[in-house]
Amino acid sequence: MAEAAAFQGTGPSPARRWLRRTLTVAVGAPLLAGLLQNPSAARAAEETPVSRTVDVSIDTLTPSAPVEGDTVTVTGTLTNRGKRTITDATVNLRVGPRMDSRSEIDQVARRKGFRSDSDPQALDSPEIKVPRLAAGVPQDFRISVPVADLDLDDEGGVYQLGVSLTGQTSDARWDRVLGIERTFLPYQPEPTAKRTQFTYLWPLISSAHISADTASDEQQSAVFQDDELVEELRPGGRLDQMVTLGKDLPVTWVIDPDLLASVDAMANGYRVKDGTGHTAGAKPNEELAGRWLGELEKAVQGRKVVALPFADPDLASLAHRGKAVPGSLGHLQSATALAGSTVETVLHVPSATDFAWPVEGAVDPSIMAVATSAGARKVIARSDSIRDDDLSYTPTAARPIGGGATAVVSDAELSTAFQGDMVRAETSTLAVQEFLAQTLAITLEQPQDRRSVVVAPQRQPSVSQAQAMAAAVRGLGAKRWTEPIDLVAAAAAKPDPKASTRVPRASQYPKKLRDSELPVDAFRDMKTTGDELSDFKVVLSRPDRVVPPVLAAINREMSTSWRGRTTAAAIYRVDVQDVLRRLTKSVVLVDKSALTLSGRSATIPVTVQNKLLQDVKGLVLRLTSSNGTRLKVDGGTSADLPLTVRAGHSQSVKFPASANANGQVSMTAQLYTVDGIPYGSPMTFSVKVSEMTPTVMLVIAGGVLLLVLAGVRMYSQRKRLAARAADAEAADADAEAAAAAAAAAGTEAETDAPAEGGPVAGTGAASEGGAASVTADRAGQPSDPEADTGSESGDPSGPGEKVDR
Repeated sequence: MAEAAAFQGTGPSPARRWLRRTLTVAVGAPLLAGLLQNPSAARAAEETPVSRTVDVSIDTLTPSAPVEGDTVTVTGTLTNRGKRTITDATVNLRVGPRMDSRSEIDQVARRKGFRSDSDPQALDSPEIKVPRLAAGVPQDFRISVPVADLDLDDEGGVYQLGVSLTGQTSDARWDRVLGIERTFLPYQPEPTAKRTQFTYLWPLISSAHISADTASDEQQSAVFQDDELVEELRPGGRLDQMVTLGKDLPVTWVIDPDLLASVDAMANGYRVKDGTGHTAGAKPNEELAGRWLGELEKAVQGRKVVALPFADPDLASLAHRGKAVPGSLGHLQSATALAGSTVETVLHVPSATDFAWPVEGAVDPSIMAVATSAGARKVIARSDSIRDDDLSYTPTAARPIGGGATAVVSDAELSTAFQGDMVRAETSTLAVQEFLAQTLAITLEQPQDRRSVVVAPQRQPSVSQAQAMAAAVRGLGAKRWTEPIDLVAAAAAKPDPKASTRVPRASQYPKKLRDSELPVDAFRDMKTTGDELSDFKVVLSRPDRVVPPVLAAINREMSTSWRGRTTAAAIYRVDVQDVLRRLTKSVVLVDKSALTLSGRSATIPVTVQNKLLQDVKGLVLRLTSSNGTRLKVDGGTSADLPLTVRAGHSQSVKFPASANANGQVSMTAQLYTVDGIPYGSPMTFSVKVSEMTPTVMLVIAGGVLLLVLAGVRMYSQRKRLAARAADAEAADADAEAAAAAAAAAGTEAETDAPAEGGPVAGTGAASEGGAASVTADRAGQPSDPEADTGSESGDPSGPGEKVDR
């Protein structure tokens, strides 16, 4: 008790408790009265979180824009996101009320959960029973109802169409809405008196794929940075789907000529960089590219084609950052000039080339000025940039902005209707239905006036986005409240005098877009590449093999497709510079070692090597002496000689030089164009001058004379020795002949002696014979003196022979 007494003593006094109760009643009574008077508000506050227990997905709604006599069919999926099983549930349709404005459509599209104060009552029929819906287990549904049972206004309009699930859970045994999904039902049974002119742009744009390099074959096969374009062209790929879907739609084709040039290059044989060089592209890919071009050519026949400047340059980046770099606007002008001819060459159709399309249609005065400077008289803007806040309706797209230029203002809501992920059937179906509802609401805003509306979607729609876009355009095919016209006609439509023509200030340009622009350094790189190309092309005999590929690559460096890809853009620019510099360095001065110049005059050779596949001409080689007093070149400090070098050859140029004093002189060789612009790097070498004096020359002459005389004497001696050897051989031969003759005579005497009387005759014969023998023997003795050899022989002396001196 003591403890209880102590606790009570610490609590509020009776007077304070009475005051708190009085305040509670005073504050709570009005609130309670309000809830009792407006029970729907109480239910809305209670039901909103609960009504998200079940995810109701609307996957299909057919027909998307029904007419009288049709049956509307809705299919979808029910998924219990709660923790408890749902029982005794029903699926119902909720239709209405008719919406009177585009803003009301926007509000309904953003609404989540069931709202009893705004959502219509469920239809009594049809109704689908769902006895049990387990947690996390999806269940499909299909519900159909004739249009006549929807109680729609005969005059038509846009209606809210909802699919809801009402059921019970184990912790709440009463019926309540546990899930709802809303969409829109555009209903126009009869064509309106004035149909809205409707223009849908169908963009064929891709990122840059071709490098500045080309193969060395005669047709100069293109070299691709990668093979990713093939994936877009394959059946089911993004570009394949754009052509397949667009060929049957009343759209205006907006084409980047660079895409056509890239696919055409692929179809005619191409190569792909592989890190160490480049390899030939696959034949099936070439055939694939050819088929795609053929299908596109068929699709655009008789249709309006708008050609963007080549490679779709980023006008905003050029206006905000590139304009400060000299020459940047020139690239835009060349890209515009190239557009029409490329489209006509590849697709054989004419095209409109006076349109410009800034990123997301965002414009400011500088963007407008840049666009019109390149010849564009029509700029595709967007209504969230050029705004019409004071108008209660959607005005005609064409707006004259002065200077003969027209802003074609596309509708922002319709243009962004299919951005984001459209892979899920629910997402794409809801987007299509909202798109159709918005177009009908536009017509009903001013039914007595005909207006022109333009839709400019994202530049590179995905496959799922393109499919949703095509479904939306097909939904307008009945032409009950719209009629298609091309972009050229839309730009020429009579403008609404009440529509805004004020171009927003530069400060109003979206920061998100400004942050993704190309940096100033990108345009400086383009200028550097362009300057180097200008210097290089003047020396080429066939500049057409180098200039067009590099200029096209510079245009690709400005492409809108680089947004969000800063690193890839920088790599591409570096690659373009490397390709050009590799070509320019193919014409070089060959390094020389130090030279020695003896005498007062000589020639100094300098060699130029050309590794290109074409001749170079129009070059001037200049050789400069660092000391004109010691060593002059062609009578002065420097000399210039014109130069032509054949493809794959080297050419040596000889400069006359004269020396005045001994010593080391540094020489510099430099190539120049005919305009006097240095070409390549200079080459420096040294020349050592060593001058000859008269005394040195006399000593050298005397030595040379002695060498000549010694050679003559040696020649004479060898000739005499050869003659003597020949005479000796002749004498020996004569002696042998004489001995043989004497021997033959003695034999005859011995045979004839007996017949003549004997010994006396024999003795005489023997003495003649003996004398002959003695003579023959003596002739062969080495000690006898040699006979005179006569004339000297010119042959070299034999071994062991004695040479007389």
